Amino acid sequence: MVLETLEKVTFVLLCQFDLVLTALAVYLGFHELNPVVRGLISVPLALIFIKCAVPLLIAWLAPGRFLLPAIALLLLVVGWNIKELLIWLV
Repeated sequence: MVLETLEKVTFVLLCQFDLVLTALAVYLGFHELNPVVRGLISVPLALIFIKCAVPLLIAWLAPGRFLLPAIALLLLVVGWNIKELLIWLV
């Protein structure tokens, strides 16, 4: 039970971290590569709702072990975003 909760919290937090990094990157002049998110950037409240509500819904409905591939993918996406922002800073 504790492990499943940890998996769900990790998934939601990574989604939120991705939202923060996306907002920062767009603010700094980067272009969003995801076409869905690119369309939502012009409507910030919709972007926040989608990036917050959908992960919460998925985490609530899905068993924690099913979130492991998504967590791995989110780790790659967040890592990529951090790398790109660090390269830009240097």
